[in-house]
Amino acid sequence: MFKYLKASFARKKARRVTQEYPVQIDRFNLDGLGTIEFANWLNPLATPVTLTSEMIAFFKKYIKEGDLVIDIGSHIGDTTVPMALCAGPSGMALGFDPNPYVYRILEQNAALNAGKQNIVPVNLAISKEEEEFYFVSSEAAFTNGGISPTKESSHGKFVYPEKIKGVNLKKFLEAKYSDRLNKFSFIKIDTEGYDKEIIKSISDLLSVYKPVIVAESFGDASDEAKLELFDVIAKLGYEISYFEDFDINADVQKLNTRTDITKWKKTINICCIPKK
Repeated sequence: MFKYLKASFARKKARRVTQEYPVQIDRFNLDGLGTIEFANWLNPLATPVTLTSEMIAFFKKYIKEGDLVIDIGSHIGDTTVPMALCAGPSGMALGFDPNPYVYRILEQNAALNAGKQNIVPVNLAISKEEEEFYFVSSEAAFTNGGISPTKESSHGKFVYPEKIKGVNLKKFLEAKYSDRLNKFSFIKIDTEGYDKEIIKSISDLLSVYKPVIVAESFGDASDEAKLELFDVIAKLGYEISYFEDFDINADVQKLNTRTDITKWKKTINICCIPKK
């Protein structure tokens, strides 16, 4: 009972008071990789990450050794690390997150597992052009949130004091990683309903390199926004499926018509495969 009350108090405080939280290094034994370390964030509002062999197998369907993979909305690295492990030390995983609090944990995860992964953490937002945003969250712990051009935002009332820079991903990659673009095989986007705008901003990249795309259909978005997300991806020559989780055994359902994406009222994952 005491443990429950203590945890409840910590969660209530985290919703009201901003503070730094430490990490705990957890270890997972994964098929073919041995022991993998992961820095879990001891924020009372954060769900601890568990890495599994089934998760690695999911990403291995699409990522091979030496690939360039991109995680937009990396958070602390719960998908960035598995993606990077599949790309291996000769590949590269770029992990973008504009949230300064989670970025500090992402940096720690990037430094782990030497010789098994190559993660480059990037504390930037992805936008159409270079600009600046506020990062806004619904809770003081900044566990989640989103970018906003103003301090008043639907994301919440807690605003990070310094502005966050946004960059055009195509220009960023061409300036810094042009030598790796021919290996660009996979991109995951998780940006609290902003996914379709990011996909539109990088449509040239997607048309040329045809990486597998994993994105979210945001539960709170309107049906019109969900249909637009489907259309934006489909017009680039992709087949779109719902999938339950990042797990090789998870349920997968192909979306045969554009209206299929509106069947779910909750936030769902979609996996988009380029048509042959």
